[in-house]
Amino acid sequence: MGRPIREEIEERERGFLGPLAMLSADSRGRPREEAPDAVRTCFQRDRDRILHSKSFRRLKHKTQVFIDPVGDHYRTRLTHSLEVAQIARTVGRALRLNEDLIEAIALGHDVGHTPFGHIGEEALDDVLKQQRIDGLPQKFRHYEQSLRIVDLLENLNLTHEVREGIGGHSKGRKDLTDLDGEPVTTLEAAVVRVSDRIAYMNHDLDDAVRSGIIEVVPDAFQQLGKSHGKRISAMVQDVIENSLGQPAIRFSPPTLDLMNELKEWLYENVYLQYPRMYPDIGKAKHIVRELFLHYLGPGTLPDGFDGPQGALDYVAGMTDRFAIENFKEVFIPTAFDERIRTLR
Repeated sequence: MGRPIREEIEERERGFLGPLAMLSADSRGRPREEAPDAVRTCFQRDRDRILHSKSFRRLKHKTQVFIDPVGDHYRTRLTHSLEVAQIARTVGRALRLNEDLIEAIALGHDVGHTPFGHIGEEALDDVLKQQRIDGLPQKFRHYEQSLRIVDLLENLNLTHEVREGIGGHSKGRKDLTDLDGEPVTTLEAAVVRVSDRIAYMNHDLDDAVRSGIIEVVPDAFQQLGKSHGKRISAMVQDVIENSLGQPAIRFSPPTLDLMNELKEWLYENVYLQYPRMYPDIGKAKHIVRELFLHYLGPGTLPDGFDGPQGALDYVAGMTDRFAIENFKEVFIPTAFDERIRTLR
């Protein structure tokens, strides 16, 4: 038998990737040792495992920002992950970094998101802080749940480099700083961290205009571009130009300032306004909270889930529509509902 194709790919990486890239052959390996694949590098293998996982497929029915929007063009957690992956790969290719590692981190970074996106995350976080349940953390963070999914629930046994990138991607409302471009683990992970911000700010702005929540993009941000695509291009070009040959991922100070201003503007005019304009946000939080409390009860969980941690895993893994249907099944008296329909 000839030389494995994987070794030829690893050799090509050494010849093409930059000196700061994470080479597949230099990976620290996996939590559980496995024989290498004959064709794929370890990071290609991780990407494929995430892509074929059930948790990744469920992202197509999980909210990005807008819950159950009327229209087919609003983003979901799945399309968000794909947009992050493509932006990050563009940056990574220009900087001669490992695109397979970048793509694996980007595709897996949000698999731990709850039904209804950050609304569901807030609901579980609130109830954990209030209830202080034995055996459970006192907070819920989707990136920690992402690691729990790939490590335990899906048992993907990913490389340490991919796992660390997934666990360290989130910024919340904090400003981007030069520290976010520092390679705590790898430069590839830093690329995904900043690409996540580029992606969500631009597509959430695009969706907010489409929804009518905002009518026009303020003039201050037109410097970045007068369209969705041009704004992304400007940010991507800026980060590439300021990161070439550098041991960190950087934006120019003017672009970084504008991005942080845009982020704050989105919070004040979209993320915090949307719940006030759309009262079903409260209903969504109620669904997640009540389902979790219900499944804490004995004998309520399906096979494969057990105890308080099982209840958290089960509810956090639901899609929007499954959570709604599950809530109806658990809390709405079916016989009464059928009786009413018969009398109409």
